[in-house]
Amino acid sequence: QGLWKLREDSVVRYTSCIAGGLYYLARSGGDLPQDSRSTALKQRFICIYPAYLNNKKTIAEGRRIPIDKAVENPTPTEIQDVCAAVGLNVLVEKNKMYPREWNRDAQFRGRVRVQLKQEDGNPCLPQFPSRKSVMLYAAETIPKLKTRTQKMGGSDQSLQQGEGGKKGKGKKKK
Repeated sequence: QGLWKLREDSVVRYTSCIAGGLYYLARSGGDLPQDSRSTALKQRFICIYPAYLNNKKTIAEGRRIPIDKAVENPTPTEIQDVCAAVGLNVLVEKNKMYPREWNRDAQFRGRVRVQLKQEDGNPCLPQFPSRKSVMLYAAETIPKLKTRTQKMGGSDQSLQQGEGGKKGKGKKKK
């Protein structure tokens, strides 16, 4: 341990160590109350990526719930709407990406942070004691959203219109 002078008016305490041939300097946390507070906040919030609820993903690709309960291509805003409607504190981080997601398109970006526990460690809502219960609830409720039901209704009509115009070919000549 020692002191390290950055500027004339500031002195930062540091701890140094050598690991694997690299030399690391780390600041001591005594003068950084904001960092410890944000760390405590992050521990109470869980991250939910849309890949966790996607039925088109395998477990190796990141799905975390059973495939029969998963949803087709959920978006971060849908997860946010469902969680906010039930009364959970929700934050969407639009520019975050799931590391296992190979597609870098904008539609696959986003992560949802949900507050699961209060400061004392108790669940915010008793019906959601674990992160899996939040994911299962979101996957169960997303298909009931108005945006999902309207999309389903519109696609059925287009399928029916397309089937009427098909004609078969004639017989083969010998």
